[in-house]
Amino acid sequence: MATNKHAQIRYIALDKCFSNFGRKCYIEDLIIACNEAIYDFTGKHEGVKKRQIYEDIKYMESAQGWHIELERLKEGRKTYHRYADKSYSINKSPLSTIEVNQINEVLLTLSRFKGMPQFEWIDDIASRLESISKIDENKIIDFEQNQFLKGLEFITPLFNAIYYKRVLRVQYQSFKDEKIVSHIIHPYYLKQYNLRWFLFGFNSESKYVNNLALDRIVSLTEIPEIYEQNKTIDFNEYFDDVIGVTISNDKTIETIQILVLHNLWPYIKTKPIHGSQKKVGENDQGVYIELQVIPNYELIASLLAYGENIIIVSPESFRLNFLRKIRAMEKNYG
Repeated sequence: MATNKHAQIRYIALDKCFSNFGRKCYIEDLIIACNEAIYDFTGKHEGVKKRQIYEDIKYMESAQGWHIELERLKEGRKTYHRYADKSYSINKSPLSTIEVNQINEVLLTLSRFKGMPQFEWIDDIASRLESISKIDENKIIDFEQNQFLKGLEFITPLFNAIYYKRVLRVQYQSFKDEKIVSHIIHPYYLKQYNLRWFLFGFNSESKYVNNLALDRIVSLTEIPEIYEQNKTIDFNEYFDDVIGVTISNDKTIETIQILVLHNLWPYIKTKPIHGSQKKVGENDQGVYIELQVIPNYELIASLLAYGENIIIVSPESFRLNFLRKIRAMEKNYG
């Protein structure tokens, strides 16, 4: 099966040759047609060889391709190629198996967003693709999501504001304060964590990049201010040293050592707490691991979820903070 670089361009070029009954296309003509098509598309001379053309033809004739019917007509010692049916073209034929599979993969991804109010356009695209691919209606994969979370309606306008570099006035009400506060935000990035969405952007007042939970946004308004470009943060790496989305400007990376009891270790081994996790020791009680992270609320919440199956070893400041959380929880139960 020909799946190499520029294959689709070659298939289209060959299709044009095979359907052109006003010209006899020998193998040399097919090579020239493919090279010219690639050059027109990429501006580069690919240098397609005879063997590649034969492989492409074999694929187009296969069930994985378009199952084309091709005539090989002799003229002296040379052979030219054309479709058996003068009206045939791969552009008129049903999708190939590979194309159907590729569409189905796209549909599986789009299905994460179907039914969500801010992604109505995806419902339309998905329904069209489903009619083309005849995808099996029985789901074989599911993505975790919360369609009823507040603030999802802001995803599209925020995405557009980031893409088109628009400044926003954001009316925001945090969990800690009943008062609605107005922020002037230059939006940079949207991130999902723990089924919630967060906006990262430069705050004109604080002069820092802040994160705002979308479920706490009351309203958004575009305002005519000059957009402050992001020149300081690479969001591809920004979250590497934390769990979650909370990053304090005054905190640095610490080495957190944890004793994971043996009964939990197989789970932690295959689903690390953080990308920096490494095993540093072991005893009869369990396995010692270290994390290189910036301590934050999400780290503590993640560790509390493991209950009695972990013990925080160091640093002492983090261990005591963790212990205070446990004692506060215990106090709630008398």
